[in-house]
Amino acid sequence: MIRFGIIGTNWITERFIQGALETDQFILTAIYSRSEEKGKNFASKYNDPKVYTNLEEMVSGDQCDAVYIASPNSFHAEQAILCMNHGKHVLCEKPLASNATETQEMITVAKKNNVVLMEALKSTMMPNFTIMKDNLYKIGRIRRYFASYCQYSSRFDAYKQGNVLNAFKPEFSNGSLMDLGIYCLYPMVALFGKPDSVKAVGVLLSSGADGEGSMVMKYKDMDAIIMHSKITDSYLPAEIQGENGTMVIDKISVPYDVKIHYRDGSIEDLTRPQVHEPMFYEIQEFIGLVQSGQRESSFNSHANSLAVAEVMEEARRQIGLKYPADLA
Repeated sequence: MIRFGIIGTNWITERFIQGALETDQFILTAIYSRSEEKGKNFASKYNDPKVYTNLEEMVSGDQCDAVYIASPNSFHAEQAILCMNHGKHVLCEKPLASNATETQEMITVAKKNNVVLMEALKSTMMPNFTIMKDNLYKIGRIRRYFASYCQYSSRFDAYKQGNVLNAFKPEFSNGSLMDLGIYCLYPMVALFGKPDSVKAVGVLLSSGADGEGSMVMKYKDMDAIIMHSKITDSYLPAEIQGENGTMVIDKISVPYDVKIHYRDGSIEDLTRPQVHEPMFYEIQEFIGLVQSGQRESSFNSHANSLAVAEVMEEARRQIGLKYPADLA
């Protein structure tokens, strides 16, 4: 069993625990929350793990082996580094950090302390992503990758009423690119590597956060196009276009359905049934790394996380989006 501490008591933490409980190697032993009352209310749902309001106290003892971080993006680097310096393995929600500098520092600290550091990006761990990767050869020379994740945020209604919640506050390193665009970028980098060039446009809201944006990226023999938004919806599937056919993926953020449309009109259904919660697969990967002595995922690797951070930082530079963390 791997004893987990958790930072954050929000809806994504609930999803994480649901997925983790589908394994037989997870036990929740500690929760960090800034509010003791909120932490205890959360803990009461899960056999009352110990609640801490001091993070260093939680990670300095022997209460947990690993920590799952689901705090606001701007806290990821500082909290992960503290955990790793106390010998804890870290599974950190995407984006791993506010920028590439923080990402590199986290990687350096992980290696120094010989602990696992993995970005909790679920889609690249799901069964149908493996199917995508293993069947790319069938569509011939690849010429274009297209992905879209546009989902109107319920918090935008509050924003329009003058109540700016955390999702649209740049001080928390939040916004459309970091929260949703990364779901389009990470699979792209995992499949094709870091692009040679990046062109980005976006809409900045009055709060300073980005509401939506688009990117065009160039590789040697192909291009990549992504769209992301927290202020509009889109229902477009993702596509990987090759000279012999096109792979169509229902949702790049949670791929459940994968088909190849060949040029002769035939369609091959590659979809693999998925029996677990989407986050189960990233937890399974992380626990496997901890137990085997490996310190880095081959899917959500340090190199992939750093490349994605660099691409997002360049996109933010082009649209004029700066976070306080960039100035630290």
